[in-house]
Amino acid sequence: MKQYLDMCRYILENGQERKDRTGTGTISCFGYQTRYNLEEGFPLLTTKKTFFRGIAEELLWFISGCTNIQPLVKKNVKIWNDWPYDKYKKSDAYKGETMEKFIERIREDDEFAKEWGDLGPVYGKQWRDFFGTDQLMNVIEQLKTNPFSRRHIVVAYNPAQVEEMALPACHAFFQFYVSSDQKKLSLQLYQRSADTFLGVPFNIASYALLLMMVAQVCGYEPYEMVHTFGDLHIYNDHIDLIKEQLQREPRPLPKMIINPEVKDIRDFTYEDFELVDYDPWPAIKGKVSV
Repeated sequence: MKQYLDMCRYILENGQERKDRTGTGTISCFGYQTRYNLEEGFPLLTTKKTFFRGIAEELLWFISGCTNIQPLVKKNVKIWNDWPYDKYKKSDAYKGETMEKFIERIREDDEFAKEWGDLGPVYGKQWRDFFGTDQLMNVIEQLKTNPFSRRHIVVAYNPAQVEEMALPACHAFFQFYVSSDQKKLSLQLYQRSADTFLGVPFNIASYALLLMMVAQVCGYEPYEMVHTFGDLHIYNDHIDLIKEQLQREPRPLPKMIINPEVKDIRDFTYEDFELVDYDPWPAIKGKVSV
């Protein structure tokens, strides 16, 4: 994925040093765009191993409308663990529990999970219940019945509920576009804030997979995933990790095979996805800034 590596080089060469909410510090650029043609392969990063199961389970969790981490925890997907644990540590209920102990309680204790595992009205809530509107199912219906509409949009950044969210939506909204021959479907994501090293590889693959799923249930061929950024940044403690990645030559993209029998986006499970010929470089671990 040369596009991703070119973006990393661009930030390193042109980024501004900026303080940030987490206190970690970043180098940052404002405004950038990459494009991924799904006909050339599935855009899962090959210059470091990327946890596809976590990507897929998170996406299915979004689609379900759930905002509690317990279903992810039970599948050993840790993407969202840091934010509830950080909130718990700041509460009077905290008694020095480790992250591991906290997550174990989330897994086993439904009442504890209900109180401490919920992230507020984040992605799944907005996609499926934006003040009573099921945006995702509405856009799927419109793609089937009114393909050339310019309103095929799902919004996750809800200003009226930002303060209630553990993390206000970084991937703020996405839009679909049907080709003039009504055969191909593309998706553009606008991401207001992007952690280039940890988050962006997940976001690319997640929305490419979403595009493939929506295309299938609507009767189109998936075409192009366009990724547009606002604040695109590398955290200071990731700079050397990015430079390590830039020394690696990209390998051929894998293929994604989706169960063709699934006709309703709500019916997909992880077992409906088959990642073929994924041969990445080894993983590079980095710290999440909360």
